[in-house]
Amino acid sequence: MMSFLTLCGLLAGPISFAQDSFEQCAAAFLNTRMVVDEYSPKGQCRLDLHSMGELTVQTVNLSPTESKALTAIPFKVAIRDGRTHTLTMYAQTDFLKLAIQDVLKRCRKGDSLVLLTLQDQYSLPHNEILIQ
Repeated sequence: MMSFLTLCGLLAGPISFAQDSFEQCAAAFLNTRMVVDEYSPKGQCRLDLHSMGELTVQTVNLSPTESKALTAIPFKVAIRDGRTHTLTMYAQTDFLKLAIQDVLKRCRKGDSLVLLTLQDQYSLPHNEILIQ
């Protein structure tokens, strides 16, 4: 009986070390520039339909003077149709980086890109990017 309880304790132990949800701030970047204009509840994300470069989602170190990208994290992309608000997955692939021009070929002005993190340890409050 004692060895059964010990085994249960060993198996349940790692569960208590799980990371808290949404503890690491993350943001979308186009090349080296953060897409959101202000990392606050008022911040908005917009991209021109003809933008070019590499889209990433990265953890960030936020301070009053700068927002610094730290580590790229995997993400998925969906496209929200501007007229019907229907969400469609861009691809089933998990991305660490993505050529934005490839995604924008499937978009029109008024559509939005919706970025999804794959783990709940990341907070990505500015996850919808309006295409202008």
